[in-house]
Amino acid sequence: MTYTEAIRFLYDLRVFGLKLGLENTRRLASLIGDPQDGLRFIHVAGTNGKGSTCALLEGAYRAAGLRVGLFTSPHLISFRERIQVNREPISEADVVRWVTRMRQSLEAFPRDHAPTFFEVVTVMALGCFAEQQCDLVIWETGLGGRLDATNIVTPLASAITNIQFDHEQWLGNTLAKIAAEKAGIIKPGVPVVTTTDAPEALVVLHAAAELAGAPFVLVDPALTRQPPLDQVRLPLLGEHQRLNAALAQAVIQTLHPQLPVATDAWVRGFESVRWPGRLQPWIAPDGRMTLLDGAHNPAGVQSLELALAQYFPGLRPAMILGVLQDKDWAAMCHRLAPLASSLHLVPVACSRTATPEDLRSACQITAPGIPITPWKTLDEALHATDSSPFRLVTGSLYLVGEVLERLTPATTPGERALNEWNSAGYSLPPRLQTGPCEAGSPAPPNRRSDPNLCGDSSSPIQGGAQIPVRKEML
Repeated sequence: MTYTEAIRFLYDLRVFGLKLGLENTRRLASLIGDPQDGLRFIHVAGTNGKGSTCALLEGAYRAAGLRVGLFTSPHLISFRERIQVNREPISEADVVRWVTRMRQSLEAFPRDHAPTFFEVVTVMALGCFAEQQCDLVIWETGLGGRLDATNIVTPLASAITNIQFDHEQWLGNTLAKIAAEKAGIIKPGVPVVTTTDAPEALVVLHAAAELAGAPFVLVDPALTRQPPLDQVRLPLLGEHQRLNAALAQAVIQTLHPQLPVATDAWVRGFESVRWPGRLQPWIAPDGRMTLLDGAHNPAGVQSLELALAQYFPGLRPAMILGVLQDKDWAAMCHRLAPLASSLHLVPVACSRTATPEDLRSACQITAPGIPITPWKTLDEALHATDSSPFRLVTGSLYLVGEVLERLTPATTPGERALNEWNSAGYSLPPRLQTGPCEAGSPAPPNRRSDPNLCGDSSSPIQGGAQIPVRKEML
């Protein structure tokens, strides 16, 4: 099996769609020896900020000298982003080897009960982390918590970022119902740490912790303004990221008796963290800025709105917006549209995309005087805004991944289609149809190279930006 064939096999698993439940994951894990039993985890759930909190925790424990596994989703470009050890993505050879092993294990399942893509990848990650002898695994939930495939582990601590409205069709249409699903990761006697501030959600989380005999830690937002956290030069932009940092710090303090980490180590880890696609600036050689932010629900849009006011006061970007149909896209459009100098509406390369025409109707309600253009493709919108001094791409992490794929030098196309939950509406990428690209082949047209995008991100802005920025960005 080649790497391309392994990715094609994973791609084909999408036909089994999205299933919530733990039976298949537990059985699949048992077939490879229950690797989770020999690992230590920090399990992270919540509506927004899960990935950023995971990245902060990973950086802190790695700075303390631990060998740290990181499991997150979705990926922006490459499938290999999902499974990392000491921030090195799983190798293509390991992907091939583990897919081969998982394919053999799948023979034990009848087709009408076959594991899904996410269930298979979750167990793959467990096997990889055990094989790599990780000291600790930072373990992000995929959807919800209670019935999420990641919930077969017993962690050292559970972290819940916040409870907001998202994925209501699976998790419920009230914050209390959503909180009950997230609270499903709470285990007997295992401390739970949260930054949730919604009262109806807090009641549910606290009750679940009491029932499980789990110590409950509610993080005070004021910690972001107290030493040593107030002195940390966090590369991730936005006040919401400082709250994620406070959550990560509280988890570290809670686990200090078991996993001691010196203050200078976690500070060093926080200050070196990188997490693409979240208020990520890309500076062109001539100073033009593209800001990439995967705000994909109303709460994410609110954080983006606050960040624009903080870092770019008085500036209105040319906005490229693409949103998934199963999100509250109307509410998102209502808040985002007035922030733009011009709106460029695009479909997301996903079967669940909202149409640009639908977005235009919603945007016109709150931004009747702003030029609004629906485009058939992302490339058309990128070309139309290419000369804009300040451009914002937002609405979906999938859309951000599409743009990153175009901005980042690469020898092979990305594997974003693996983020799909079903096989409808998204054709097999050419790479999987025609075989792997040859090593050293040129990058596709319109792909730009810039060392600021994926290199050292100890500072969020590098290069000769002509956009006015505030000193806290630097």
